Amino acid sequence: MKKLLLFLFAITFFQAKAQEDAWLFLKDKPSAETYLENPLLMLSQRALDRRNKLNIAVGLIDVPIENTYIETLKTTNGITVLGASKWLNAVHIQATQSDIENAKQNLSFIDYIEYANKSLNQAARKGKKIKQNHQNKFNNSMTDFTYGSTKNQIEMLKGDFLHGINLTAKNQIIAVIDAGFPNVNTLQAFQRLRDNDKILGGYDFVERSTDFYSGHNHGTNVLSTIGGYIENEFVGSAPDASFYLFRTENASVEVPLEETLWVEAAERADSLGVDVINTSLGYSTFDNPDYNYNYNDMDGKTTFISRGAEVAANRGILVVNSAGNSGTDSWKYITAPADAASVITVGSVDSNGNISSFSSFGPTSDGRIKPEILAQGTASAIINHTDNSISSASGTSFSAPIMAGLIACLNDTGNIIFKTSNKKDQAKQLNNRIQKLKQSIIESADKFNNPTDQHGYGIPNFETAYNSFLVSLSTENNSIKNVEVYPNPVLNELNITIDNLHLSETKVTVYTILGKKILTFENKKNIDVSSLKSGVYLLKIKNGTSLKSLKFIKK
Repeated sequence: MKKLLLFLFAITFFQAKAQEDAWLFLKDKPSAETYLENPLLMLSQRALDRRNKLNIAVGLIDVPIENTYIETLKTTNGITVLGASKWLNAVHIQATQSDIENAKQNLSFIDYIEYANKSLNQAARKGKKIKQNHQNKFNNSMTDFTYGSTKNQIEMLKGDFLHGINLTAKNQIIAVIDAGFPNVNTLQAFQRLRDNDKILGGYDFVERSTDFYSGHNHGTNVLSTIGGYIENEFVGSAPDASFYLFRTENASVEVPLEETLWVEAAERADSLGVDVINTSLGYSTFDNPDYNYNYNDMDGKTTFISRGAEVAANRGILVVNSAGNSGTDSWKYITAPADAASVITVGSVDSNGNISSFSSFGPTSDGRIKPEILAQGTASAIINHTDNSISSASGTSFSAPIMAGLIACLNDTGNIIFKTSNKKDQAKQLNNRIQKLKQSIIESADKFNNPTDQHGYGIPNFETAYNSFLVSLSTENNSIKNVEVYPNPVLNELNITIDNLHLSETKVTVYTILGKKILTFENKKNIDVSSLKSGVYLLKIKNGTSLKSLKFIKK
């Protein structure tokens, strides 16, 4: 009996001292006025420029968490501070439930608590547990690739068209958030990035270290599909992009803190002016099963990481995420943050365009189509992190970054925006640009009219998407009606007719697809374009305060 009592006492004592992960959501940001009056204290100039371009205002959500609150929590009995998110105004802590409740009672700046163990929350959701590892696992197999090992995975999406017209993401910054980047600082495949100062920096959020060239090799493999380059052998999908590398995933454990670290990294990316985020991670189950999510939680609004991803997308960042590899598991669905509404979720196909059996299914629990699009994730060409050899690997971990790179290339087209004198129209145009880009990609996909739960809208065609996106940009604010430009395509002379307008007041400007002004004509209805190289050009016609933008092709 004595031993039994001691045993029961030990169990009770252990339960009382069990450490819980929780997010403390805070009531306010007392220093907000200072930061909002001086936005460069919290955002880089490039980040502010991106916000201005997209007509996204700087607001309270951008203000850092009150430092005195964090310092107070660090000195509060039993509380360990693990991370924090300014976007969600929340601090990730670890403590016993009693210490957490005491902190809530004694600290007036705490608004409410969310436990990772949802059974401790008053409104805990119930449902079937998802059985999926949170990192998209993959199998490498050494393969004797021929010249141009990335040829199929790029050409399948018509990414070669973008590269062929010099859209190689040279003006884009991509943040790769992953499990580690060992040997990126030494491998030959990344020498081109290093020589051109394209690796702008990074951070290891797991170890709280500036040494981000460590951790699991997963991130190195992922990065290679976007920015890797071996002359005549391997070209990533965005060969001229710049990169920030952030480690938030600890491959040896499955813990809720990784969600918080991801949001911290996304906030860092936003402050640095990043254009695209790629993440080949997904969260549903943890080492402590009490923290597991269920299918009802896959609504894009419940998990901490999905809420953070949604904010990132609303800040003007194109967030691309892998769909996951649970297609053949008993539980087959996507996981967070792939469920977020504004995240572009990417599934996988093989080299022939057939769906990969492992590619996770949608829809989200609230019925939205996921994944949206597909890229090659079966036997994708990657760079081996140990010896710079070209290998193959399978998983949506690789279809997503291939897609992210091409999205960055297409996003370079966004520089072609003809501003109007009407500020209201201009703001509307800029605010819709990212949505237009996404829609152009989705509408170009081969199953756009017949989406399925595993294919989504299918395999996009970036040549079609480019043409659609270009037209949507160039015609957004056309205020001149009844304009005709012919012949189109044109060899030497382009004719312009405009109804009910005086030719003497008309100015015509020709731009390259990257927005560079190359020719200007005034008061002419016939313009000589014989000196132009073959390709696609943009024509802006201005008559007083009225505008018309058109596309033409030079033979």
